[in-house]
Amino acid sequence: MKLKVVSWERKRFRSPSLERPVANFFTMRTVTWEDGKVKMIDQTALPLKLSHVFFTKPEEVANAIRTMVVRGAPAIGVAAAMGLALSAHRSKAAKLPELLHDMESSAGLLRSTRPTAVNLFWGIDRVMNKVREAKTVREAKELVEAEVKAMEEEDVQTNRRLGKIGAELIDDGDTVLTQCNAGALATVGYGTALGVIRAAVEQGKLVKVLVPETRPALQGARLTAFELAQDGIDCTLISDTAVGHMISIGRVDKVVVGADRITNDGYVFNKIGTYQEAVLASRHGVPFFPAAPHSTFDLSRGHDSVTIEERSADEVVKISGKRIAPKGVPVANPAFDMTPPELVTGIISDRGLLQPPLAESIQRLIS
Repeated sequence: MKLKVVSWERKRFRSPSLERPVANFFTMRTVTWEDGKVKMIDQTALPLKLSHVFFTKPEEVANAIRTMVVRGAPAIGVAAAMGLALSAHRSKAAKLPELLHDMESSAGLLRSTRPTAVNLFWGIDRVMNKVREAKTVREAKELVEAEVKAMEEEDVQTNRRLGKIGAELIDDGDTVLTQCNAGALATVGYGTALGVIRAAVEQGKLVKVLVPETRPALQGARLTAFELAQDGIDCTLISDTAVGHMISIGRVDKVVVGADRITNDGYVFNKIGTYQEAVLASRHGVPFFPAAPHSTFDLSRGHDSVTIEERSADEVVKISGKRIAPKGVPVANPAFDMTPPELVTGIISDRGLLQPPLAESIQRLIS
C-alpha cells in the first residue's frame, strides 16, 4: 500500500468543494455484558485485526485492564464493574456476608490494576454500594447484573450529552488536535473528545482532526486514526514531535483531549503528552478543552495526592516486539501527566461546560 504524505498550506481548513461526511459512526461497543460473560474488543490487536474476547472470571478482566486489552478511563470503569459482576455471578456463597467477602476480594484485585484513572474506582464503588443494598444473595446478584447493564447504557448516553455540549465550541472548518484515544474505544461507545468531534460532524460541520501517534503505546496511531478512518472523518496522523510545529504555524484551531482524572482543584490528569499540548496551546493562543464525564472527577482529593502510573520499560524500548534501544539503558515510562487549571480554557462535561475558576465550577456542576 502506498502511503500518502500530506503537504500543509498555511490556510484554514474550509473548502466548499469538500463533501461533508455522513454521520455513520463506529457503533460497536468496547465492553458489554453478554449472558454472564464480559465481551470486549481486544484493543491490543487493533488496527490490524478487529476481534472480540470473552471473560468469565474477574481475574481475567483485571488482567485485560492491566495489559490494556481494554483502556480509556470510562471503559475501564465499566469493565471493572463488570469484573465484579462476574465475581457475584460465579460465587457459590449461600449467605450475603460470604458473597460480600468474595466480591471485596475481587474488588481489591481490580483496584490494583491501574492507579491513575479514577473511573475504575468509581465503577467498583458503584457496584459494591449496590450489593450492600441487598437482603439476600439472590437479590444481590440480580442487583449487580442490572447495575452493570445500566452503567453500560448510561456511558453511551453520557458521552452523547457531553459531545453535544462540546460541539457548540467547534466551528465549521476547524482543525482539532487531540491526544491518545478518547473515542468510542476509550468508553463503552461514542467517546469523549472524539464524541465532541462526532457531534460536531452530526451538526453538519466540516472538522479535520490532527492525530499525534501517542508514544509509547501508539493509541493515536493505532486507535484514534482507526476510529476516524472508520467514520470517514478527515484526519491526519502526525508524529508526537510535530505537535509544536503544527500549532505554531496556525494549523490547529482547538485542542480537545480526554481525561483520566480531574481533581477537585481543577488539575487534569491525562495521557502523557497532554501537558505539552496545553503549554503549546497557551503559548499560541489556541483554546484547550479536556472532555470528560462526571465519573472522571475526583472530588475527594487535590492534585498533589494522585499517583501517576509508571508502566513497563518494554513499551519504550520496543515497537511491535522489536527492540529499538540499547540493552541496559535506564527508562522512565510515566503513562500520564498533569495539566494545571491555568492552562485549561474550559472542561467539557455531560453536566455542562466548566469555566475558570475551575475549582468553583467543579463544586457547582459536579458535586
